[in-house]
Order: sequence, then structure tokens, then C-alpha cells
Amino acid sequence: MAERSRFRWAWWVLAYLALGLGILGVALPLLPTTPFILLAAFCAARGSDTLHRKLLEHKVFGPMIRDWQATGSVSRKAKYAAIGSMAVCAVILFLVTPMWWTAALGTAIMATVAVWLWMRPEPPAETDAAVAPESDPDVSRPER
Repeated sequence: MAERSRFRWAWWVLAYLALGLGILGVALPLLPTTPFILLAAFCAARGSDTLHRKLLEHKVFGPMIRDWQATGSVSRKAKYAAIGSMAVCAVILFLVTPMWWTAALGTAIMATVAVWLWMRPEPPAETDAAVAPESDPDVSRPER
């Protein structure tokens, strides 16, 4: 435990640096948001209990972080958003980059990340008790 407290300040600095880069990634093309937010949560868990709790409770990033920490999973909605934004960035690269090979290299990297992302498991579906309550006689269920 002494090792953790000795480097706690470094984890704290890395957590806030990653969070800042993640926030910048929302507005800047080609700067990813999700990996930096996940890195911020990882570092905050070791350096700032307050920041880690706030990230886990965040209405947008919280579910994504909890899914990643629990099972290494990414929701289908997040996969579509990430791959879609990478596709838009690839088109922009080819439109504005003076050398085609630079755009091709960037697109190849994004395609590799997209394949890796698509291969990640999806979080388990939550069952909604309100859809089929146990006391509803009209809902037919197989016998157990």
C-alpha cells in the first residue's frame, strides 16, 4: 500500500491529463475521446477516488466505463458512433491531405482500430421486469 500512496500524485496527474485530452477529443477530429476517458478512469482509480467516483457516476461516460471495467465490453451504439466518426475522419483526410499515402496510413490505422472495436464483446442485455412481470397470467412462459 505504501507504493500506491507514494505514486498517487502521478496517477492523479495522469488521470486529469487523460480526462483533458478526452474532453478535447469531443471537439477535435482525429483525437479519440473514449480511450482517453477509459485511461482517465484507470488512472483515477489509483490516484483520485473522487474523480473515479465522478467518472463512474457521469450520465454519458459512466455506463461505458462500468461496462469496460466489468467485462471489457463496448455497447453496439458506441461501436456505431466510433466507427462512423472514424469513417468521416477518413473522408476528411482524403479531401484535405496533400499526400495520398498520409491519408491512406491514417485510414488504415482507423480501420484496424474499427475491426478491433467491433470484435469487443457487447455488455449483457438487461432484463426489464416491467415487460413481463411474474404476476401477469397472460404472459406465457415455459415451465421450469
